[in-house]
Amino acid sequence: MYGFVAILLKELAHIRRDRGTIFFAFLVPALQLTIFGYAIDVTIQNIPLVVFDLDGRQESRRFIEALENTGTFVIAERVVDAESFRRSVTAGRSKAGVLIPADFSNRLLRGEQAAVQVLIDGSDSQVATTALNAVNLLAIHLSIGRAKIVAEQLQRMPARDASGRASLPIDARARLLFNPDLESSHFFVPGLIGIILQLVLVFMTSFSIVRERETGTLEQLFVTPVGPAGLLLGKLTPYAGMAFVELCGVLLLMIGVFRVGINGNIVLLLAMSCLFIVNALGLGLLISTIARTQLGAMQMAFISMLPSVLLSGFMFPRSEMPAPIYIATFAIPATYFIEILRAVILRGADLIDIFPQFIGLICCGAVIITVSFTRFHKQLD
Repeated sequence: MYGFVAILLKELAHIRRDRGTIFFAFLVPALQLTIFGYAIDVTIQNIPLVVFDLDGRQESRRFIEALENTGTFVIAERVVDAESFRRSVTAGRSKAGVLIPADFSNRLLRGEQAAVQVLIDGSDSQVATTALNAVNLLAIHLSIGRAKIVAEQLQRMPARDASGRASLPIDARARLLFNPDLESSHFFVPGLIGIILQLVLVFMTSFSIVRERETGTLEQLFVTPVGPAGLLLGKLTPYAGMAFVELCGVLLLMIGVFRVGINGNIVLLLAMSCLFIVNALGLGLLISTIARTQLGAMQMAFISMLPSVLLSGFMFPRSEMPAPIYIATFAIPATYFIEILRAVILRGADLIDIFPQFIGLICCGAVIITVSFTRFHKQLD
């Protein structure tokens, strides 16, 4: 630990003079959280719809209005021939098309089954799935409504509600917890905090050490009577402090801008964040022991971010990944931290609830720090 204070003061003086580091540490995370928090939205609405209504009477108009009222579709075109209907979908102007046959109203009035053709553009699987579910649910809802009207006229029916009207035999009453409005920001913004924290820390730490190596000042430090532990801690401590301030800033932004409150214990959240900061600092240090130039450090830092973004559960559910990749995700610190963030912030989880993730974060940190310190110590030797 000899020389720790001297290295710490030197690094703080360097950070104070380097406006780029301060900008990257504090302003960039705020911009990233704001932009990505608004940009990433998996709620799909207003899918362009083309309508080819051969019936044109009250029953078909009701069906089209019901489609619009779901909020999933917006009518982009109304066509009067089959070629225009097909062209609208193949040209991409409409993502879905509804063809209502000429006998639609007559069949419903006679109590017969009426078929409606729905074409959905499957090139975008997420949009297609949303459109398919919306159409199927609407058809079931309208069919049940008409069936109830017919059932009211019968003496016997499967079930009645409390007021004696026809109803379904099973009434499933689902209740959404933690995010009742299904806001995408409530899911993505807590995860973004982990991604941004790792991004800034890995880049700053690796750049700081590699820059000193490029300018030759790192070798000068090696020949001074500063101990290896003092040198490392003196260089990393300022960035850990900056990361903590940055964390507080993005948490305030999350609460103030995106209205995502912290339902759990804030002290527990900050403690887990400090543990993740140690992981990220170790990763940045590891990259600095491998990269020879700042460009190489930037490329390696970028590569290290890809697994954290794609495989940590930030964007895609880990349970749906193939078994080898799912096992590999346990070696990524962001996997545990993002689960901790969502558990504490959204579900109000305590330490017992997140204990497996806590142990996982400690194990990842121990491995990364040990390898990083070993490699850095060999370079000192």
